[in-house]
Amino acid sequence: MRGIILAAGKGSRLNGTAGDKPKCLVEAGGLTLIERQVQILERAGLDDIVVVVGCGAERVRSQCGRRVTYIENTRYAETNSLYSLWMARALLYEGFVVLNCDVVFHPVLLNDLLTSRHQDALLIAYREAHQPPFGDEEMKVKVRCGRVADMSKTMEPAEADGENVGIVKFSPAGAAVLVEIMDRLVAAGELRAWAPSAFREFAGMRPLHAVSTRGLPWIEIDFPEDYQRAVHEVLPAIDALVGDVEDRTGDGHATPGNLRMAADAR
Repeated sequence: MRGIILAAGKGSRLNGTAGDKPKCLVEAGGLTLIERQVQILERAGLDDIVVVVGCGAERVRSQCGRRVTYIENTRYAETNSLYSLWMARALLYEGFVVLNCDVVFHPVLLNDLLTSRHQDALLIAYREAHQPPFGDEEMKVKVRCGRVADMSKTMEPAEADGENVGIVKFSPAGAAVLVEIMDRLVAAGELRAWAPSAFREFAGMRPLHAVSTRGLPWIEIDFPEDYQRAVHEVLPAIDALVGDVEDRTGDGHATPGNLRMAADAR
């Protein structure tokens, strides 16, 4: 299975937080967002990693080096995540997990998704009772019998069961179906569509299962306030959980299995 990181965007909504760098090169906790995701993929056993670059492509290549394969979306300014994933379509057929580069998450979440018995699945953060209703920005998900029934930003908040985290797994058979959907959407001129628009169509044709984050910390960084929360709240929470596992094992290494046990114990 390949790891696909969508990292073509500029991150203009960060309002200067990224400086003149592309979004994926924003630093948080001493690592760039792209470096953090590559490390998590590698530690999960995925050493076949593809990064779709666009804005600042050469700077991203310099950051990641030869440890990954690159696909360049030269039309990044006029397209969106669907088009970036479609650009990598030739590399999807063996099965893959795709990540938005701006998601900071506890490593066990990726392990949960990869080890799920479901062939095709996405991570979902179910809305908890104390949370305020979702707004216009969240990619809202409706779940029925453990499967994605609908997904969009325009969904009525009351209909949403949770929020798409931005990490999705597809089997070889699922990848073939998804590529056909993306081919059709791109041919229809849907160049500025989000990748979840293809995932939504996929869910209408083939089961797309929902795997819960189980309350483990994660955040998508779109705005300056997201970045501040990532640095001051989410990353410290992740580090505390991972550090607790390392203290228990005594060897300085937090394996996916140890992380899973720590998460289950919460």
